[in-house]
Amino acid sequence: MSDSEYQRWESRFASPEYIFGLEPNVFLATHKQLLPKQGRALAIADGEGRNGVWLAEQGLDVLSIDFSSAAQSKAQALARQRGVVIRTRLLDVARYDWPESAFDVVVDIFTQFSDPAERKAKFAGIRKSLKPGGLLLLQGYRPEQIVYGTGGPKSPAHMYTRALLESEFSTFSRVQIEEQDVEMREGTAHAGMSAVISLVGWK
Repeated sequence: MSDSEYQRWESRFASPEYIFGLEPNVFLATHKQLLPKQGRALAIADGEGRNGVWLAEQGLDVLSIDFSSAAQSKAQALARQRGVVIRTRLLDVARYDWPESAFDVVVDIFTQFSDPAERKAKFAGIRKSLKPGGLLLLQGYRPEQIVYGTGGPKSPAHMYTRALLESEFSTFSRVQIEEQDVEMREGTAHAGMSAVISLVGWK
């Protein structure tokens, strides 16, 4: 990640406001019934912690990773406020040394700052780090989001398509993909009609 991109996000997260809100991503929360009762969960680029904290509230041992120290401070504050514990690790996802078969659940929600090469490495890391039978919950923007302009990257190359996700997770035992245009209301940073794609998969 470039220094300018890092500074942009660090500045955004330095605000006392939780720019993506305090509640979990709606797609993630609606799949609560799929989560194991216990186990290890990885929240990728978890920012201010809304998803990682929610996973901890479901009884999971959560590792929340992000490159912003400002965001992770807010994530820990949110965890204390909610009475749960999460582990945070400060790192750039593009340089993460993904552990082998380490997690029962991986959550990857709107982490589309990666260029295509970095994204390919991230998806390979997800496949590596999930345990056999492990659950992946992923949501991102489709290229049509450029027209809406209500959040996300400005380049179509950073967006997800059904063909891309089907190819990257073709080795999974089961994958469900859904494309929708939905009204997002997740903080001030995700607000308005949005072109999203969601994946539920089991390694």
